[in-house]
Amino acid sequence: MPDTTMPAALRFMLAARRCELQGLESLSFTCQLVTHISQLVHHLQKERGYSNIYLGNQSSHYLHQLDAHSAESAAVERQVHECFMAMDTAQANAADRARLFNRIAYVLHGLDELPGLRRRIRELEPTPRLATQAFTRLIGGLLAVVFEAADTAVDPGITRLLVAMFNFMQGKELAGQERAAGVEGFSRGHFDAELQERLQHLEDGQERCFDVFGEFADNEAVALWQQIHGGDTVAQVISLRGIAKRTSANATVDPSLCELWFELNTRRIDAMKEVENHLANRLLEHCRSSIAEAHADLDNHRTLLKRLAQMDVGSDQALLFSVHSSTLDSAPQDSVGNHLARSVLDLLHEQNQRLQRVSDELKETRETLNERKLIERAKKLLMNDYRLSEEDAYARLRQSAMERSMRLVDVAQSLLAFAARKAQENPRADKGKRG
Repeated sequence: MPDTTMPAALRFMLAARRCELQGLESLSFTCQLVTHISQLVHHLQKERGYSNIYLGNQSSHYLHQLDAHSAESAAVERQVHECFMAMDTAQANAADRARLFNRIAYVLHGLDELPGLRRRIRELEPTPRLATQAFTRLIGGLLAVVFEAADTAVDPGITRLLVAMFNFMQGKELAGQERAAGVEGFSRGHFDAELQERLQHLEDGQERCFDVFGEFADNEAVALWQQIHGGDTVAQVISLRGIAKRTSANATVDPSLCELWFELNTRRIDAMKEVENHLANRLLEHCRSSIAEAHADLDNHRTLLKRLAQMDVGSDQALLFSVHSSTLDSAPQDSVGNHLARSVLDLLHEQNQRLQRVSDELKETRETLNERKLIERAKKLLMNDYRLSEEDAYARLRQSAMERSMRLVDVAQSLLAFAARKAQENPRADKGKRG
């Protein structure tokens, strides 16, 4: 029976449930996109590291393997690009995904520039550091898409998984940057003070990301990560970190260590990919389960509401306040009341309670995302005001938090609030500064 023949209250109740289902189906597509992005980031990380080996040694001996890494990345690039193109940018809730679409636009621009970067690398034009920065910008854009996917998710369980996955991917990306930075240092035989400071920053950043991952991931994912973290490969990486920290222009090491460093870190990162794959599979499973549950619930709603709409309008008041219940599959009766499966009031109450639970769980999970946004905004403020690098800006925030015995996010919030007050007191100066 068409929904339009139902009483208005019942039609809107059904429409609310359909909206939730549409949101889940849209989210399911986004989760599939995230799994493809996970694959692409992994291949780009490996290509970035091997590009550094090629640029650092400038030997055609490494070119064949670099071409193989580039080809693997290109194959996954096409899959991600197809997913982007398949997204419905004109859907009803597209306005709620403005930041996500903007991030995707940035990534598409970066993918367009990737063939030119690869050509320049083969012509030995960029330094290892410049090549690393170019790959890192694109990977950062891809990770930002994952972040926005988590921020727009409408299901608490999926949001938790996306938060866990984003932080794990971010930690893995920092591990990839550490691999590339290590290749740069070992290739020239030593690490200067700037590069050693960068290695320490990357090591600290990984620890922070994996801590957040542990808060939101399922037990199996955490167990997989702990197994990797306590393995021999990580122990050897830690040993090489120690060697790197003891090098200098007057205390060099054999440049061939760059290959051992790359190999060990690649093993570590490949093992991390197993955790990432587990999270991706859990994400897709949760999406399918939530959609199936929503479909079943919607069918039950339709069954009940159809029976209600077919009954005599004069019985509506008695129906609304009936609190009796029985199975939805029971045969409809001639009378109204305790023979009815469930009352509209029961259904409304249950739906409101469920939506409130979802809202509360989403709010709790998104606090982590909001904290990250505050810290990023504070970092950018320091970078702009004091011409600091990202690493230095973060170090200043962290030092301030330690000195004041405050959480990092609270320091960031205080800094942003102070900047806002200052801008209000002197708007002309602020406007001139922005210009």
